[in-house]
Amino acid sequence: MHRFLRTEKLLGTPGLKRLAESRVLVVGLGAVGSYAAESLARAGVGTLGLVDFDFVNVTNINRQLFALESTLGEEKTQAAVRRLLDINPSLKAEPIRLFVNNESVEQLIQWKPDIVVDAIDSLNSKVALLQGLAGADIPVVSSMGAALRRDPSRIKQGTIGQTSGCPLAKHVRQRLRRRGVRLDIPCVYSDEPVRFRYEEPESEPQEEHRAGEAKDGRPRRVLGSLSTLTGIFGLTAATMVIDHILDTPRASR
Repeated sequence: MHRFLRTEKLLGTPGLKRLAESRVLVVGLGAVGSYAAESLARAGVGTLGLVDFDFVNVTNINRQLFALESTLGEEKTQAAVRRLLDINPSLKAEPIRLFVNNESVEQLIQWKPDIVVDAIDSLNSKVALLQGLAGADIPVVSSMGAALRRDPSRIKQGTIGQTSGCPLAKHVRQRLRRRGVRLDIPCVYSDEPVRFRYEEPESEPQEEHRAGEAKDGRPRRVLGSLSTLTGIFGLTAATMVIDHILDTPRASR
């Protein structure tokens, strides 16, 4: 018996083969992205690009799979690769330490993914990634705001244009419209009301650094979140990616 026997029993040998031949890029390895990346590795995806610029710190432990006492201070990409190879030694896992912006997104496009998981929580970086992928006609599943929520029944699948009740999604919609990007990008979001006014400086790192302080010294607003909700976001995004791979012939990807 092999490690993906139960996946094969559900999806069949052709489905498992499609997953093994796929190239998936996970951008952002925090609360949502870590769950997405790990579930894709456990499902049998053959090649994973793992993108993040940050290091593991103690405040990540409550919700991020790659955040452990043994990984504190490490680059998230390196911690992710080591854990995922422990799950599946045959996985082709590529760490990409990169801060996503309008200039660097081209590097991710050149990686030639079949599909991308956008798990970035910074508005500027998220919009830059989505615009770049749209221009290159690369499919993406985007995660909207998972922080400040407690009700899993309010988590939805849809498109960015269909989102409601999410302050982050509102700003993403506005910026994509201004840049001429269509809003039919698949996403996972929550319509649970939150008492929060989304504000962000012009430039900001993807993830929080130690004690919520940005690497260049600017303070970050720390948002409360639970692994239960952020994990569901990541698992949902991964399921949407798997469905895309299974439903799309490789020649069309």
